[in-house]
Amino acid sequence: MIHRFFGNSIILAALVCFLGRRAAAQQLTWQQVQQKFDAANPTLRAGQLNIDESKANEITAFLRPNPDLTLSLDQFDPFTTNPYRPLTSLQPGIAASYLYERLHKRDLRKESAVKATGIAESTQQDLRRTLTYTLRNAFVQTLQAKAVLALAKENLDYYDRLLDVNRIRFRAGDIAEVDMDRLENQRIQYLSDIQNATVSLRTAKIMLLQMLNDRTPVDQLDITGPFDFTDKIQPVEDFRTIALATRPDLRAAVEAVDKAQTDHKLAEANGSTDPIFGIDFGRQNGDPLYVGLSMTIPVKIFDRNQGEKLRTQLDITRNERLRDAAEAQVFSDVDSAYVTLMGTLNLLLPYKASYLARALKIRDTIAFSYQHGAASLLDFLNAQSDYRSIQLNYLNLVGSFLNAASQLNLALGKEVIQ
Repeated sequence: MIHRFFGNSIILAALVCFLGRRAAAQQLTWQQVQQKFDAANPTLRAGQLNIDESKANEITAFLRPNPDLTLSLDQFDPFTTNPYRPLTSLQPGIAASYLYERLHKRDLRKESAVKATGIAESTQQDLRRTLTYTLRNAFVQTLQAKAVLALAKENLDYYDRLLDVNRIRFRAGDIAEVDMDRLENQRIQYLSDIQNATVSLRTAKIMLLQMLNDRTPVDQLDITGPFDFTDKIQPVEDFRTIALATRPDLRAAVEAVDKAQTDHKLAEANGSTDPIFGIDFGRQNGDPLYVGLSMTIPVKIFDRNQGEKLRTQLDITRNERLRDAAEAQVFSDVDSAYVTLMGTLNLLLPYKASYLARALKIRDTIAFSYQHGAASLLDFLNAQSDYRSIQLNYLNLVGSFLNAASQLNLALGKEVIQ
């Protein structure tokens, strides 16, 4: 019985360990991160409620006026000559009235509410655009931190192999003790690189988890994706055309002008007179039932909705100015992001074409020369430092390129460069 218990415990522990490793090994792509973001980000989900509220306003805007029903008992006379018969002259009556809205007021209210929903949808898309930019930056920072950490570990492994060779040379009396001490002390720089990269990686993951509203432990989150750049960039004119067609904030500004025009039409219609039609039924002193018709026409002498007409007219002009400002902002955003992207690309191209390979060649050549006594310790340390700096600068430039690409995607309103 005891052996069975321990056997089951071992199997259970192995299964838990296996599942834990599988969970830890799961890597999320950019598309999967976006899907989790769309489903769980609280700010994005709260923004969606604005659209639902606007759709509820459409129902209110299209409601018809309620009719009025009046029940009356008239000619109630408690002071009659016969105080025991106060209801002798009672006259019951029923009246109903209804406000008739002219000049399509109800349709205009519905049209204005529908356009408000369109603006809310564009605003929600613009919110997603800005939040996606922050999410993409966190994703890129995580990829960059992973690449820097991998480089730091690779540099440490390479340096440790060199240290092993030089320890053998030291024991053989080929190098001085002070040189060996300097080589040993240089190793702390590579350990610092690993520690700093580890902190940066965990910080980037924490930001990513916050955007995803995910409570997964940091160590169990991992992402995968290309950490590289492309030199195939479209002309800036193409990006301007894309931005004008897709930017949700610009679309919201255009829709605001359209809604303002509808609101002005509604204000004009609200300045017109709406008649009230009525019908009443009653009976008096036992006479046959009578029917009466009525129509009430408000006489608009003073209030003709003048203030609202003027306000909505001014609102059209105001929204037109805001639309022009939004369009100018689109061009500014695209041009600024494009210049930053191309500037980073111009720095990356020579790195990939020559600097990386040259730094690797110099490092290996100086290391070989130093091991055979043909180079000084200072030359060896400088070559190691130069290689490490060039590699790190290249990774930072790739990260800057991807961030600039995210900035351009933000300016365009869609992902064009990944």
